[in-house]
Amino acid sequence: LLCPCLIYGAYVFLPFDAPLLPTISARLVYTLRCATFATFPIVLGMIISGISRLCSSALEPFGELQQEVEIHRTYVSQSVYLFILYFFNMAVLATYLPQELLKLIPLLTGLFAISRLIFWLSYAIGRSFRAFGFSMTFLPLLAMLLWNLYGMFILEPENVLS
Repeated sequence: LLCPCLIYGAYVFLPFDAPLLPTISARLVYTLRCATFATFPIVLGMIISGISRLCSSALEPFGELQQEVEIHRTYVSQSVYLFILYFFNMAVLATYLPQELLKLIPLLTGLFAISRLIFWLSYAIGRSFRAFGFSMTFLPLLAMLLWNLYGMFILEPENVLS
């Protein structure tokens, strides 16, 4: 419930519009540039993971990891997997959206970044709290996937592979 409300509120109240993007290649470049910002939580997680590994009291660097190090490593690996899925779905979504809805691309990117940071924080607090951050990442991804499948197979079935 929170994700659609956040996206709608940001769509209505944030004072920016997407640039005019008439071609599919321009839309894909725009999506790629927006997706760069979604890598910020992942890079931050990699930095923190490296620092926690350096500061770890483990005697063997390739031995069993402590919980603090494991939290950051798990966060980074899961975030990379979700980012790949998120990015490909956003790229396909950008090809189906009308011009006036292209503002959703940077909004979805921001939601991904904020959701991953919330997941990381809640995962560090306790594993039982991580469902909120994960659902804020996964449910928009699921919505994009369903919209993309709808667009491919219902709206434009003749252009599925072109």
